[in-house]
Amino acid sequence: MTLSEEDYIKAIYHLGKGENNIVSTNEVAEQMKTKPSSVTDMVKKLSDKGVANYRKYKGVCLTEYGQKVALTLVRKHRLWEVFLVEKLNFAWDEVHEVAEQLEHIKSEKLTDSLDELLGFPQVDPHGDPIPSKNGEFKKAVKKLLNEVPVGTSGTCVGVKDSSAPFLKFLDKNRIALGDTILVLEKEEFDGSLHIQVKEKDIRISDQIAANLYLKITE
Repeated sequence: MTLSEEDYIKAIYHLGKGENNIVSTNEVAEQMKTKPSSVTDMVKKLSDKGVANYRKYKGVCLTEYGQKVALTLVRKHRLWEVFLVEKLNFAWDEVHEVAEQLEHIKSEKLTDSLDELLGFPQVDPHGDPIPSKNGEFKKAVKKLLNEVPVGTSGTCVGVKDSSAPFLKFLDKNRIALGDTILVLEKEEFDGSLHIQVKEKDIRISDQIAANLYLKITE
């Protein structure tokens, strides 16, 4: 696989939410920031290689083999993110672009050694699950912060938006994975929330709340 082909495979995987869902070429084009015609050419190549199934006017989905390729890329990407944060002291908003490059390293031995070095981590710095060598991972039961009722308390276990500006906002407000968040109040007008984190009361917009995942405390 070329680097470009691997990027397309991972994009289709994420757009399909990790399942064998058909996604449109327009969705892939938007994700890859390219023209739909370029996407059509690429998915035809992937189809010829047995990685994807392309249906004209309907879209594209990954084959079983394509799913395995995608999960391998996701595993490498998330392991490298953990390495960059834990071993090289990168901030969690700095690791994505670097991991995008490192995920294309082909050595299976290197990936397995990296996994062992890090103690076989289950999640990356953003709370996303890391697939095992066999492509298996546990799907966490979580809810977006803006979807839970007032009075709910839960642990911050992930972010939907892993862009640098959003992660910097969380750092600025000292909101991190593992923090307990209590929803104190919700504004009916704009959906903004009054929350408590680390015994500190802060207000966040609905947009921020819509990008934070909670594991609800029973």
